[in-house]
Amino acid sequence: MKALWNQPAVRVGLMLALFAIVATTLVAYTEESTREQIIENERLALLEAINVLVPKQEYDNNILNDTLLLPPTPQLGTEEPTVVYRARKNTEPVAAVLTAVAPDGYSGSIKILIAIYTDGTLAGVRVISHKETPGLGDKIDVQRDDWILQFAGLSLESPDESRWKVKKDGGEFDQFTGATITARAVVNAIKRTLEFFEANKGKLFIPAEENT
Repeated sequence: MKALWNQPAVRVGLMLALFAIVATTLVAYTEESTREQIIENERLALLEAINVLVPKQEYDNNILNDTLLLPPTPQLGTEEPTVVYRARKNTEPVAAVLTAVAPDGYSGSIKILIAIYTDGTLAGVRVISHKETPGLGDKIDVQRDDWILQFAGLSLESPDESRWKVKKDGGEFDQFTGATITARAVVNAIKRTLEFFEANKGKLFIPAEENT
């Protein structure tokens, strides 16, 4: 054994193996010990994002548990199942918060979180992720510009459904200089989501116990 240990290659190999075992153990321990905290942090972040659109005082149910799983829905641009979060007060439906995807952004898909009150009015809209051009298309991000805030309070009736376009296309909404495609994609995705909501409102608020 001593003879083997005196061989540099064997000694280095054993040391590397020991290092690998210790490192793997530490990573596994860290992952296990922080897993619940990570899940809780993600839950709180999601709740915070929802409450930006639908203020907490407007509902009294556990919105993160009162959910509906939508299959991939072409009208929403989703290719994976997505969760609808339902806000209720005194068991009565208040709003639905759902994800839509604009597949036709300038640099790819734009993922959007949209909250809609039961009367079809937008509670609010936020862009979750995008790859639009910095300084141009990224103005859809509320961190860059307040353009996205204009949609709160609008519906398919206000403005008129035919005006749900950027101004360059004869509609209501400003486009960005050099980034019309981006604004157009977001406006169209919001309109399609409003139309989906209007057509499926009854199904979206089915109580969880009936949705089996």
